[in-house]
Amino acid sequence: MLIGIISDTHDDLPAIRKAVELFNEKKVGYVLHAGDLISPFTLEIFKELRCKFSGIFGNNDGDKLLLKHKSEGHIHNQPHTLTLHGKKIIVMHEPDVINALADSRHFDLIIYGHTHKPDVRKVNNAIIVNPGKAGKLLKGKSTVALVDLNKMAAEIVEL
Repeated sequence: MLIGIISDTHDDLPAIRKAVELFNEKKVGYVLHAGDLISPFTLEIFKELRCKFSGIFGNNDGDKLLLKHKSEGHIHNQPHTLTLHGKKIIVMHEPDVINALADSRHFDLIIYGHTHKPDVRKVNNAIIVNPGKAGKLLKGKSTVALVDLNKMAAEIVEL
């Protein structure tokens, strides 16, 4: 199963649209957002995904009640845990406890955002992934991540 990971979209509608197109083109089976969607109107573009979508609140998300409502309950407080394709996954926004989570050996995939810096690494049999920032913001590249849960391999993709 191929999943898409996105974070820190920060209301950048063109970047969100590119990410949704990429995820649909790659036929991902699930998309996870690691926080900082910001405004509820951005969820309209995510509705164009041809797969399931869920995510977490980041530190900059505004109207959390409306975000939760517009996402039909698929945006959660962090940490959010789920199991996909038999793999235990945890999604965080801030990276504060990422290494402790890897040391726990409880999760197969640990996802975070916040730093705007892509990160893919393996620690104690867990893959840690930060997809970077999808939103263009002031400078830098817009990126997302693809994770193959069959191979437990991840890659960063520039939008």
